[in-house]
Amino acid sequence: MLGIEMHSATMAETVAWLDTRIAERKFTQHVVVNVAKIVNMRRDRILSDSVRSCDIVNIDGMGVVWAARLLGHEVPERVSGVDLFSELVRLAAVNEYPVFLLGAKEEVVEKVVHTLRKRHLALKIAGYHHGYFWEDEEALVQKIHDSGARLLFVAITSPKKENFINRWKDDLGVDFVMGVGGTFDVVAGRVKRAPVWMQKSGLEWLYRVIQEPRRMWKRYLVTNCLFAAMMFRERLRVRKYGLHGG
Repeated sequence: MLGIEMHSATMAETVAWLDTRIAERKFTQHVVVNVAKIVNMRRDRILSDSVRSCDIVNIDGMGVVWAARLLGHEVPERVSGVDLFSELVRLAAVNEYPVFLLGAKEEVVEKVVHTLRKRHLALKIAGYHHGYFWEDEEALVQKIHDSGARLLFVAITSPKKENFINRWKDDLGVDFVMGVGGTFDVVAGRVKRAPVWMQKSGLEWLYRVIQEPRRMWKRYLVTNCLFAAMMFRERLRVRKYGLHGG
């Protein structure tokens, strides 16, 4: 859709596929896309290349789900990055896969480590590091590699996390890597998720604006309007040429 390959999968299908890949030690680079990321990919070639290089692209954001369905694609559900993180941490605990947590402020990632260890007594945390390491990326990558982690979760803002992962994917030494954005803030209890009805209604972005109006309102206003314009043009193209939303 809009020139981007996305995977139309349920949460259960995604977890099952990743479970098999990790068990077979097949490196997997994962990403979720939402309205803002799709818009930014149009004007950021490096981000676009980073997303397109991923092995699986889940749809996170009801706006993208609805747009895909409008264009004739069968999208069963939204696969939220926050929820997928929780599922994969549970999977790691069950299978004793060591994980590495990267991102957020030091006190936040430490809180996440504490919280996850309480939730999953069998979880092996190979290491963790805050998200302010840009002056010496190579040393941080070596730390991840030496940790023995099988899964790496990168909680840094877009496009930094996508580009970092794509830049260093061959040197990380993990079987699976996923950018999880602001997930650590949610797990640490610093940011509340929107009520379920708002998530299902595609209003999670509005809930974030309400929580952080000065930081979020302009970003969502601009990207939502640009995405609407993109979809209008795509809809006209599909009607004119009888195409299936490519």
